[in-house]
Amino acid sequence: MSQQLIMDSGDQEHERGITITAKQTSIYYGDYKINVIDTPGHADFSGEVERTLNMADGVLLIVDAQEGPMPQTKFVLTKALELGLRPVVVINKIDKPARRIAEVEDELADLFLELATDDSQLHYPTYFAIAREGKAWNEMPENPEADADLNPIFEAIINDIPVPQADPSGAFQILVTSLHYDSFLGKYAIGRIARGVAQRGQQVALIKRDGSVVTSKIDKIFGYRGLAREEVDQAGAGDIVAMTGVLAAEIGDTIADKDTPEALPTIDIEAPTLSMYLGPNTSPMKGREGEFTTSRQIGDRLKRELETNVSLRVEENGIGFTVSGRGELHLSVLIETMRREGFEFEVGRPQVVTITEDGVVKEPVEELIIEVGQDFVGVVSQELGARRAALTHQEQTSNGDARMTYILPTRALIGLRNLLLTNTRGTIIMNTLPHGYEPMGQKLQTTRNGVLIAFEAGTTTPYALEMAEARGELFVGSGVEVYGGMIVGQYNRQDDIELNVCKAKHLTNMRSKSSDGTVQLTPHTQLSLEQSIDFIEDDELLEVTPKSLRLRKRYLDPNERKRHAKQ
Repeated sequence: MSQQLIMDSGDQEHERGITITAKQTSIYYGDYKINVIDTPGHADFSGEVERTLNMADGVLLIVDAQEGPMPQTKFVLTKALELGLRPVVVINKIDKPARRIAEVEDELADLFLELATDDSQLHYPTYFAIAREGKAWNEMPENPEADADLNPIFEAIINDIPVPQADPSGAFQILVTSLHYDSFLGKYAIGRIARGVAQRGQQVALIKRDGSVVTSKIDKIFGYRGLAREEVDQAGAGDIVAMTGVLAAEIGDTIADKDTPEALPTIDIEAPTLSMYLGPNTSPMKGREGEFTTSRQIGDRLKRELETNVSLRVEENGIGFTVSGRGELHLSVLIETMRREGFEFEVGRPQVVTITEDGVVKEPVEELIIEVGQDFVGVVSQELGARRAALTHQEQTSNGDARMTYILPTRALIGLRNLLLTNTRGTIIMNTLPHGYEPMGQKLQTTRNGVLIAFEAGTTTPYALEMAEARGELFVGSGVEVYGGMIVGQYNRQDDIELNVCKAKHLTNMRSKSSDGTVQLTPHTQLSLEQSIDFIEDDELLEVTPKSLRLRKRYLDPNERKRHAKQ
């Protein structure tokens, strides 16, 4: 049976199986209108969580009956409890053969004990569900196959979650928490009305983050009903609406009554932890595969992204830009989005973003939760020990795997996922959570081997690649166009080596058993976008086009590389 992910509507959300952008909808149950907000769980998209949770009055914490609370669960629940939201727990997928209801309830109790900011948050109702079949119960059912509906969940929302603390009689006021665009009506400002009533054609004051006030007018108002957006003449306090006409609105601004403009508290967003260079492609193959290739086009696209991606930062850096985000996944989603839109550019190795407090340089630190088979515990411990990770907790899961929790610098995570996936034969499960800042530590020793570099421009041949694969692992196949300075594989040793991968075999009129044999090449390794970003070092770049990903040295000329290596 094909299953539609209704809220996760983006292509990358389908492909990656995660929520990337927060979305909202409304459902009607009896005389009640219930606003539903779907937020990402991954810490890399914390900006989406922070900007939307202030529209909520409670949180439905949905937990898998087999897997239990995940690290992402901990992250979003922390944010929700800090805002004082009322939790309602739903244990889902109770029809799984490997369900472990009692253990999951104990894990949830431990999680709430760790995160609760108030005693009242420790008293939460628990419901049981098979969401795919539209079934829910107040207590664990003896027969999950019996007929049921989702009414217990709707009743829980009405009875256990408080009504919006909104004043319907005061002067109009709304905080912009999201933006949307279309080619017909332009910019939509989305938020929950905190006070008063919004009416079509109403004159309003837009209060910017810096305190300046811009006079504007509401053109149209849209409410949400199911998956559809419907136009309404007016909306009251507590409603989540999308308004057009306020063209200068940005996330964090307040739209208020024109006569009594009062600003709501702005949204606090956590600072970025990783940055990378992103600029126009400078390789010999530039401009061949992309539609948008210039620095100005890339800059305009990044400015548009800043309007909706609140945890992103962009600064000019020569002909390119330094883009800062909440993690490798946050940045790679942006790169993949731009790539699919027809942009061609190059990116550098991610760098950690430091802060200075009381004259001390501090770097971001993360909590790393790993689940892996007992056979690979030694391999994982050895690699994390080399990256100065501190083991804080270790336990055995119900299926016999080891679950280990480490505290380590964010920079130690760069390139770690691919390395551990390889060393554990793809069986490791890794999740990270922000853990504050600590004074900058010593430089980490990387263990990556050197690379195989194409010596000259041309097209790769089986004859040349057969000799090259004896030196290491190839990243390109036969018949691929390459240029001098392009990385075509990983060397077996620590240093780099230049190879001629375009050399053709000279034909002779002599026949022999060895010369007439067919060349058998080992299939080359095709690196994904995330793997390529993890792979590159400081002196290397990743060339990104709509059709290709190419690894290259920052300086293509070998003499220039040697000169910069001495500095």
